[in-house]
Amino acid sequence: MVIHMKTTLNISDVTMLEVKREAARRRQTMSELVEAALRTIVEPEQREVDLPPLPKFAGGGLRVNVANRDALYNVMEG
Repeated sequence: MVIHMKTTLNISDVTMLEVKREAARRRQTMSELVEAALRTIVEPEQREVDLPPLPKFAGGGLRVNVANRDALYNVMEG
């Protein structure tokens, strides 16, 4: 069951105009936009998730010394 509460907020005219524009741009109601913005403040941050290690690949070693511009161009062209 979802309960909605009506409330009154004092928001400057300039800010309200920006909220209206942003809500229209996102095709949301102002209530949806404001609620989403408030949720980013009051909801706890997502925890860091332990990910499996990335796979390792044999790259075949270096083909060229990147400090040697001519050798680098030769490898890139060929």
